[in-house]
Amino acid sequence: MRHDKLERELQLILLLTENYKYSIDELCGKVGISRRNLYYYLEFLRDSGFKVQKRGTAYFISRDSPFFNHLLSRISFTEEEAVQIGRLLDKAERGNPLITSIKKKLERFYDFEILADEELREQAVHNISVLYDAIKMRRQVVLHGYASPHSQTTRDRYVEPFLLMNNNNEVRCYEPATGMNKTFKVSRMQGVEMLDTEWEYEKHHRQVFTDVFMFSGEVLLPVELYLGQLSYNVLKEEYPQAGKMVEITPDGRRHLRMDVCNYAGIGRFVLGLFNDIEVVGDAGFKDYLRCNIEKMKV
Repeated sequence: MRHDKLERELQLILLLTENYKYSIDELCGKVGISRRNLYYYLEFLRDSGFKVQKRGTAYFISRDSPFFNHLLSRISFTEEEAVQIGRLLDKAERGNPLITSIKKKLERFYDFEILADEELREQAVHNISVLYDAIKMRRQVVLHGYASPHSQTTRDRYVEPFLLMNNNNEVRCYEPATGMNKTFKVSRMQGVEMLDTEWEYEKHHRQVFTDVFMFSGEVLLPVELYLGQLSYNVLKEEYPQAGKMVEITPDGRRHLRMDVCNYAGIGRFVLGLFNDIEVVGDAGFKDYLRCNIEKMKV
């Protein structure tokens, strides 16, 4: 039936967007389809605007897929709406935890200093437009007068932009001068100039990921654990997204497999409840734990 097919398609999309990367056999088992049908579904998703990518033997959907960007544009606020909401929240009851929470969420995606200033807003819109075209045409750009809070300098930056992020408030770029991928804020650019030079360093482009422990990085590190009842409950309460990744094995054990950007977050969790957790992998995480345990010896 068509409804069953649609349900499998939606289930596959959810699996492919999880932090954990599944192999072909794992995806077939979870969705209940054959390899042939799975490859058909993957091709269908690609044709529908999803960036289906493969790392090793695992498949996943990239977060910068055109489908997600289109969906975000439909459900996010316009700049004018964001400004009005911000003004209403400023007039609301001060000290209200709910109001504070809403304002923090909005500030993650909207730069109100720019949106409330028409001149700054027009410049930001122009910058975003140039960056969008440069990414689409695979061109290098100059970020004129970029104000860096780290170096406390304002200077031009020659970069290769490849991904707009956080509702177009930030852009991910590769900077040849430093040989590093960096995230630049649109609000700190006095202007953007697209060059005739095409990308030269595409193989060095790296996205930035953020794990459930709020650590960011360009590389994802696999971790595998078995949790007891206590550690499972704590995980669900403190990190709900991670709790959803736990699977119950046939023998009733709680199995967690996930990717992290830094061992520090998951390491703190494991070391705090080590009597209730069995660490399966990976080797790098085990070495990290051994090193920290050694440092704690008195």
